[in-house]
Amino acid sequence: MTVSRRTFLRNSAFTTAAVMMPVRSVMGKTGANDRIGTAVVGIRGRGRDHIKNLGENVVALCDVDQQVLDQRADEFKQEHNREVATFTDYRRMLDTKNIDAVSIATPNHTHALIAIEAMQAGKDVYTEKPVSHNVWEGRQMVNAARKYNRIVQCGTQARSSIGIAEGVKFVQSGKLGKIQYAVGTCFKPRKSIGKLDSPLAIPDHIDYDLWCGPAAKVDLYRPQLHYDWHWDFNTGSGDMGNQGIHQMDIARWFLGEMALAPSVMSIGGRYGYDDAGDTPNTQIVYHNYQKAPLIFETRGLPRSKADRKKWGASMDKYRGTRIGVIIQCEQGYVLVPNYTRTLAYDNDGELIEEWSGAGNHFENFLGAVRSRKATDLKADILEGHISSSLCHTGNISHRLGARYPAQEIAQELQSKERLNDSFTRMAHHLEANEIDIQSDAITLGAWLEMEPQKEQFTNNDDANRLLRREGRSPFIIPDLS
Repeated sequence: MTVSRRTFLRNSAFTTAAVMMPVRSVMGKTGANDRIGTAVVGIRGRGRDHIKNLGENVVALCDVDQQVLDQRADEFKQEHNREVATFTDYRRMLDTKNIDAVSIATPNHTHALIAIEAMQAGKDVYTEKPVSHNVWEGRQMVNAARKYNRIVQCGTQARSSIGIAEGVKFVQSGKLGKIQYAVGTCFKPRKSIGKLDSPLAIPDHIDYDLWCGPAAKVDLYRPQLHYDWHWDFNTGSGDMGNQGIHQMDIARWFLGEMALAPSVMSIGGRYGYDDAGDTPNTQIVYHNYQKAPLIFETRGLPRSKADRKKWGASMDKYRGTRIGVIIQCEQGYVLVPNYTRTLAYDNDGELIEEWSGAGNHFENFLGAVRSRKATDLKADILEGHISSSLCHTGNISHRLGARYPAQEIAQELQSKERLNDSFTRMAHHLEANEIDIQSDAITLGAWLEMEPQKEQFTNNDDANRLLRREGRSPFIIPDLS
């Protein structure tokens, strides 16, 4: 990677300033107004919000795309009237002494590697969701946080919501009776990402080897490197792990579960177009918790094929929400339609109570860095690991499934009321989009049973092999078991 003259001058100025400035420790010695030197890694999309929210704490930016890096550094200088150090390689960045924390918004497949190496370098970590690309590496992140005594926050910002926290208290107090089931939805428009006849040419200003990190370094046949990595199992986890992780996490919060479900199953597939993606755009995942099931539904197609001309404005809803959570209890239910509100209804649909109020997830992280108490975090890495792993185990079921006609699947599900209800609605949705569901079109995932505390499947060796991957040298995630 060629370093631009502008980047060289920035780094030189930053190094000089660092030598003149005493190294500051945040081990309980800082005041509330002291800067917590933070580096933001992955700054093209969501990382831009990290820069904005962390503000004056930002001392370094890192991205494998030199053009994006230079642009964000210029924007930062205009906004804050000071230079910021820039790096294309996060490993070099971690050697910088006045960086106390690292905020990660890279693609999912590099979260765990960067986070663990940051912790080993003595940095605290804020990492976007899902925290991991697979179950095993998420557990290594938890192990690293405990071993190195680091503060690690997951970017599931709904955990800082006052309105949702009050709703959780209300439900868990038993005022609506026992929870019967939880349904999370991600009905978000997702069009085709296209498909190339020859490999995508990676621009010279992007370090593709570093971008791939632990993932397989392969030719890409999609037109766009950035963002569409979500729809490739080599680097992403579909919309369940992209958007749906938020709603999955909220649903699990209400249920009060602190481990993976003892069994899981997926139903669905990728429909409506033939493109370079391999993750489902239509999917049901059923987590069979003993107290109450957690069901997650993903739909990327509009209400019907006729609605594709106005795709984004024509998505299905489930009980009033497109992207939200329903917690059904004996005497009513609650709806969480966004990141700040909870509404409680009786079983006749009459509103009983509602709560609203946001919270600052980044400020919560910075506060915990100052206090050195992981218990101050709203979304400690353990919470992020469990919710992320619910997405991963659902996708493992899908990847080990086989295709069947809808009629055969319906017969298989007759004894599973909640799962059958979700499937019936999904089948109608696919028919409205003119998908032939009576052919072998729908993937019925493997029914997987798990020992939650060990995070190992008990009935499928192939599934256990998908709990982790070997990685790619030199980007190997350490085993900290």
